[in-house]
Amino acid sequence: MQKKHRFLFLGLSLALTALWLLTAAQCQQGSKSANFDLSIGNKQLAVDNYAQYCASCHGLNMERFAGADRQALFATPMADMVAVISDGDMETGMPAFGHVLSQDEIADISAYILTDMKEATDGQEQRPAMAEIQQSEKLDFNLDTLITGLEVPWGMTWLPDGDMLVAERGGQLFRFRNGTFVAQIENLPEIFVHGQGGLMDVRLHPDYENNGWLYLAYATTGEGGSAQGGNTAIMRARLKENRLTDKQLLFKGLPDTRAGVHFGTRMVFDNDGYLYFSIGDRGHMPNAQTLGNHAGKIHRIKDDGSIPADNPFIDTPDAMPTIWSYGHRNPQGLVKHPQTGALWSHEHGPRGGDEINLIQPGLNYGWPEISYGINYDGTIITEDTTKAGMEQPIHQWTPSIAPCGMTFVSGEPFKAWENNILSGSLSFRYLVRNEVVGNEVVHQEILLRDIGRLRNVELGPDGLLYVAVENPGVIYRLSPLP
Repeated sequence: MQKKHRFLFLGLSLALTALWLLTAAQCQQGSKSANFDLSIGNKQLAVDNYAQYCASCHGLNMERFAGADRQALFATPMADMVAVISDGDMETGMPAFGHVLSQDEIADISAYILTDMKEATDGQEQRPAMAEIQQSEKLDFNLDTLITGLEVPWGMTWLPDGDMLVAERGGQLFRFRNGTFVAQIENLPEIFVHGQGGLMDVRLHPDYENNGWLYLAYATTGEGGSAQGGNTAIMRARLKENRLTDKQLLFKGLPDTRAGVHFGTRMVFDNDGYLYFSIGDRGHMPNAQTLGNHAGKIHRIKDDGSIPADNPFIDTPDAMPTIWSYGHRNPQGLVKHPQTGALWSHEHGPRGGDEINLIQPGLNYGWPEISYGINYDGTIITEDTTKAGMEQPIHQWTPSIAPCGMTFVSGEPFKAWENNILSGSLSFRYLVRNEVVGNEVVHQEILLRDIGRLRNVELGPDGLLYVAVENPGVIYRLSPLP
């Protein structure tokens, strides 16, 4: 299939799925399926409610939806929109707001989305043009558009010959050479593309040039198939003529669930060759405090999938032996400090309370027993921000920036940003630079404001920085000016 046709097909498939879910939610509600007109009773309240309850996930102008997905969104019948906002949808991760907003308020939000928001964005690009030269506090840099035509690029890595592999959440792995499409990698594992899940991260073994092992993190189903749902899996394979061979499933997370949220998933190798990866709480908060499942944890395995003998819970009865740390909500950033080798992570809070954490073995990072955030509907999760035996974050963001993708900057040519952490923001559509001294964040700068929902940032083998933006998917390259 031609690449551009594949992208069109994927977009239409997602759009139809989204519309089906909305329609299904509406059909289940019986009396709530009544016809609604598109008039807005209290427009200012609708705008304020949308900003308060919706924008942190969907963007101020529904930036989460683009292309065919966006067309399907604005074609949604009013009754369907009201029903899904009122009652939510567990499989897509949409929370219910019917208990905190009146039906009139929900109808006004729905009408605002389907009329004013649609009219404000019809026929316009959803992403403003970005200047080729960008300024920051410590250096100026070029912003080059390297790759276009993607949907939701998630993982990025580079082969020894310089080719880039890009993992699409929709279940595809692409190969690019100097920004030009080369091939779609074949013979991938069976991927459960569901909500926030799909093909996530891609990494090379530290000794790839000798052993050829490529690692994939992805969502997959269990023995019960998609009806029982799925969870995060880790596989290694070798790449031969743009096809995966020697596939080995190293890990499959439990529990399987139809929930479409909080899969994690990032991977990183440490200096000793151990592989770490993150899994979110899968939308069920108590999972994160329970050692008897894999959700809400960061895990450590050997490169062949076996369990290191010094993992902190390997001798704990009923605990999953892969667990390295627990009490995490949804970590979508996981990196190794280039100098100390320490493991750092960031994770999504709910409304508020996104965190940067220094990850250490056996420690409890608190979710949901402690949090600086509240529920999306404004209700309280916990009154506690501290508790004995639970770790405090190195840094927390309130309001939430929805962090995704994370890298430490090291070496030339970005020497002015040495040891800085770069993170993407899904909610506010920018890149965040955090200056770190020791184990403390001492300064923050916002870069690439309004570039789009920034899904990943990586330091390439050439020392340049690469950022991946979704819907539509673009990969940019950052290079400092002389």
